[in-house]
Amino acid sequence: MKFKKTVLKLFAIALILAGGFWLFTGLKEKAALTSKTPISRVSYLCKGQKTIEAAYYSGPPAPTPKPGEPPRPTGSVALKLSDGRSLELPQTISASGIRYANQNESIIFWSKGNGAFVLENNRQTFTGCVALSPDPGNLPQAYADGTEGFSVRYPAGYKINTDYRYQELGPGEEIGGVKFTIPQSTATGTNLSGYDTGVSVEEIPNTKDCQATLFVYPGAKTETVTDGGTQYSVATSTGAGAGNFYEEKIWAIPGTNPCVAVRYLIHSTNIYNYPPGAVKEFDRTSLLNQFDEIRRSLILAP
Repeated sequence: MKFKKTVLKLFAIALILAGGFWLFTGLKEKAALTSKTPISRVSYLCKGQKTIEAAYYSGPPAPTPKPGEPPRPTGSVALKLSDGRSLELPQTISASGIRYANQNESIIFWSKGNGAFVLENNRQTFTGCVALSPDPGNLPQAYADGTEGFSVRYPAGYKINTDYRYQELGPGEEIGGVKFTIPQSTATGTNLSGYDTGVSVEEIPNTKDCQATLFVYPGAKTETVTDGGTQYSVATSTGAGAGNFYEEKIWAIPGTNPCVAVRYLIHSTNIYNYPPGAVKEFDRTSLLNQFDEIRRSLILAP
């Protein structure tokens, strides 16, 4: 009888130890699951000013596929939609781009390069989404064109003209795009014009060789510049008339089709035409630094 009680005690202790081990293992696995960090986070701006915050996660190694079968993806994505919903979707097999879907595939999130969309019950509810670059601290506003496939950030107070067309090359040579004009307060009290000074993103379709020379008069000075890992074809031009000065700098991106370029336009007036002390010289360095930050925020989607 005493031996039997001893065995039962030992058995109970073993059960407690086993339960503690599995509890510890389960908590450890849960902690590992909840503490995993995403391999990337991307903010998307979509048509209708809708937004998507996406956190991409890698998964465990996929099992070896059977002969003739594609490898099964094991990643996932966590989405925060601007309508207040939060979704977690596993990655699924896709012939193009990266596809995530719930079990019955009523919700599908598809990302390809810098573009994305959400499909719900075979209808796109978040469409024309383009990735946004992070705000460096002074570019709180964002614009995305899902049709043309680009996004860009810009400072508060800038005015947007989505019907902008560059017309200085003459009739029939207009270049379409979007322009961001400085706020009038930036020019007040200086010899800078707040009417047309700003930055534009322009596109020329059906180009085989995207160069800055396509955006300016023949004979403009051009050079190749690499900035922030992007190679540009850069052209500069200047003009003057009736006490006005016009400076343009075009940053075209070789290899793009349509050919994409960012144009800086600075319109100023001759400060010596004013009474002494009436206006001050505008801060060219500060203005160009701001234009550079806008250009660097440009993201192109496929």
